Amino acid sequence: MLTLIKNASIVNEGKIFISDLLIEDERIKQISEKINVHPDIKIDASGQYLFPGIIDDQVHFREPGLTHKANIYTESKAAVAGGITSYMEMPNTNPQTLTQELLEQKFKIAEEDSLANFTFFMGVSNNNLEEVLKTDPKTVGAIKIFMGSSTGDMLVDDINVLEEIFSKTPMLIAVHCEDENIIQENIEKAKQRYGEEVPISEHPNIRSDDACYKSSSFAVELAKKHNSRLHVFHISTEKEIELFDNTIPLSEKRITAEVCIHHLWFDESKYKDKGTLIKWNPAVKKKSDKEALFQAILDDKLDVIATDHAPHTLEEKNKTYFKSPSGGPLVQHALPSMLEFYKDQKITLEKVVEKMCHNPAICFQIEDRGFVKEGFFADLVLVDLEKSWEVTKENILYKCGWSPFEGQTFHSKISHTFVNGHIAYEYGRFNESKKGQRLKFNR
Repeated sequence: MLTLIKNASIVNEGKIFISDLLIEDERIKQISEKINVHPDIKIDASGQYLFPGIIDDQVHFREPGLTHKANIYTESKAAVAGGITSYMEMPNTNPQTLTQELLEQKFKIAEEDSLANFTFFMGVSNNNLEEVLKTDPKTVGAIKIFMGSSTGDMLVDDINVLEEIFSKTPMLIAVHCEDENIIQENIEKAKQRYGEEVPISEHPNIRSDDACYKSSSFAVELAKKHNSRLHVFHISTEKEIELFDNTIPLSEKRITAEVCIHHLWFDESKYKDKGTLIKWNPAVKKKSDKEALFQAILDDKLDVIATDHAPHTLEEKNKTYFKSPSGGPLVQHALPSMLEFYKDQKITLEKVVEKMCHNPAICFQIEDRGFVKEGFFADLVLVDLEKSWEVTKENILYKCGWSPFEGQTFHSKISHTFVNGHIAYEYGRFNESKKGQRLKFNR
């Protein structure tokens, strides 16, 4: 099967250049100014931009056990519509992914149902060290530690367990960092002031800068002590940025960090309009935090842009502060939101691709993905930067049926998404005849 893309503006490795691109079956066969073949499929991409497929290093697709909110099929479909061709899914499902057997069960579901490429993280608790150490670095993205209270009994707060993991595992360790003791103290203060009717505006005070910094600085300290490979998820405060280095190449970093779309887009002024729809852990915080995080992306202190896609039903989200769960859906709207920042001249297309495509592939050592290169898998996204559209209930693809971006007009639109050379999405239509593949890792 030959697919020829003509006259695309390819964005790759810090450059934009107009070229043809030939796909043979699953991989990129040739990149050249003029390719003369008789393809099975031909696409004229004049005026459009061709990106590597987005790699989202943090999603919660809720399967198994929480499928009233989402499942691997529905959320991978939304991801593909948003230009995300590969995702890394978290272990806080039901049952929690705390054994190798449960981990493989998730892979089996994805092999049957996922429209995008996938990996799943092995979860860590205070008492599953033996299972964690069995994890295969070549076939599993990472192990995930919740050093905070987001997921109840997956909170790892045993110092001895943490020391053992950081000292013994060859895996990349991905962490959610918020200090539980500080959070509980802040909850008590809020209750003393407001009773049980704590307003959502208190969320960034409860899950505070100090709670984030104390936990993330401790994770960094452990990683330095044991020379562990650490990746800190969803940095949300200006204070934490100082923990990360931009003086060495990414491929040589032992400690890396991610920022999420919602912490770049929203700030605490939006709680008034959006309420619990923008309740995340860690919390959306001050405008100054948002601006510092964006600058840290440009300065390469923060390495990856991701979503932390974590859907809940509207009924769940519309409950009072303490009863409303944290998290929201984002995979369909992540790339369009970053392209808005490009339109506003806050970031270049090259930097968007670096943070959403190249760097996840480098950080996690993903095999043959994340770049537009001959021989690599043809995970690709075609984007029209001159096409406006509004996010409405009718075009939201998440199973939960809502988005914090509802009513937002985006000024760029994804026309095609290729997953392993297969056109999975084209002008709003899906071809589900082929499924995504399990990611492999060069470790």
